[in-house]
Amino acid sequence: MASLQASSLLLFSSSSSSSTSSTTRTICSTLHIPNLQKYSAVPQLQQNNPPKLLDELNARRDLGFVNTATATATAPAPLDHIGLINSFRPSTQQNSEKVKLYAILEAIGDRIEMHKNIGEQRQNWSVLLLNSINMMTLTATVISGISTAATNVMGTPTSVLAFKLPSTLLFTAATGMLVIMNKIQPSQLVEEQRNAVRLFTQLQRRLQTNLALEKIPTDEDVKDAMENVLALDKAYPLPLLGVMIEKFPKSFEPAAWWPPSRHHNHEQQQQQERDEEKEDDIKIRTRMMKNGWSRELEEECRDIVGVMKRKDEADYARLGNKALHLSKMLAISGPLLTGIAAVGSAFIGSPTHGPWAAALVAAVAGSLASIVNTLEHGGQVGMVLEMYRNSAGFFKNLEETVDSTLEEGEMEKRENGELFEMKMALSLGRSLSQLRELAATSRCCDRGGSSNEDFASKLF
Repeated sequence: MASLQASSLLLFSSSSSSSTSSTTRTICSTLHIPNLQKYSAVPQLQQNNPPKLLDELNARRDLGFVNTATATATAPAPLDHIGLINSFRPSTQQNSEKVKLYAILEAIGDRIEMHKNIGEQRQNWSVLLLNSINMMTLTATVISGISTAATNVMGTPTSVLAFKLPSTLLFTAATGMLVIMNKIQPSQLVEEQRNAVRLFTQLQRRLQTNLALEKIPTDEDVKDAMENVLALDKAYPLPLLGVMIEKFPKSFEPAAWWPPSRHHNHEQQQQQERDEEKEDDIKIRTRMMKNGWSRELEEECRDIVGVMKRKDEADYARLGNKALHLSKMLAISGPLLTGIAAVGSAFIGSPTHGPWAAALVAAVAGSLASIVNTLEHGGQVGMVLEMYRNSAGFFKNLEETVDSTLEEGEMEKRENGELFEMKMALSLGRSLSQLRELAATSRCCDRGGSSNEDFASKLF
């Protein structure tokens, strides 16, 4: 086999001048290929180069290994790293919305800490005020009883005054403190802070879950989070003066810690639109819907809401009204009894009312006042009332959530139907099979007119 002979001519040219500050080197190469037709071992190259060879030469040329006639040694163009990174980086708007959500999370964490601290402080108020008022009332009662014996033994006005004055002062001070305590209801304030901590923590976990799932936040998500935070601030205020929740309303009302639904704000307009699109809506709902929703699932949700209205909400409204009436009665009776005891102790030793009549009134009224005060604040009637308010509000919130979800006409905008059903079952303390069985039982009770219907919730 003959060898290939190749010669290369390398020419270097350089030029420098006072007006130029750069040097350019040009490399010229010439490749001499002998006539390969003489050698049968080497295949003959065709005029039209094979495609694979052309692709290989083009690839090598692109990489800088092969250059044709003349090549200039210049630096290759740098890669656009910034554009490459920005192609994988979220947009500025997305980053802005995520930063806003993190700022809301920080504010929620701060509110949780504040409600915890204030809840502990108000719990101390409840215990200290209860013990202090009871000690003052019982002490004044004992002094009133002793004053009768002192009157019979000593019989001097000075000795009677020594017992009468402290008793009257203690009963008067207990009356004023009891009025303030009954007005603010410390046990109910503590329960409000507990509920606020729980609901703020629930909101915090929901936002953290959305961010952990790498869900791209939108401006609507930020507005929804802000509305929820402000609604919780309004439902469970921290100050006592001015914005404190009314402890003795005219009628029992469930707690509302969620923002008003947009669907309910425009109910009349949507009702008109639903009437116009009723026929199309029936056609859509007759077939299997998208996003996990079906006609059977919607009917099931409506049946569950009906059970909650008839049983759970009605029962908690009944219990709440009873607790409210009891709280009002005890809140009035306590200061009234201590006031009567204070007046009675002031007339101890008066000859017009007998030596023992005024002391007896003061002692009996003071004893009853201690019993009423212990029953009201030791039994935490205000806390029980707030628990009923919160429980009734839970069912009201779940009802509005179901209604607003079903009012959404576009299935893609709804939460996934299967996930929504599972959340509802967990909220009511039931399994999916138990939830469906409850809906079926509700339909049977409606048709048969039976009142033997189970409660929707098994939690409380």
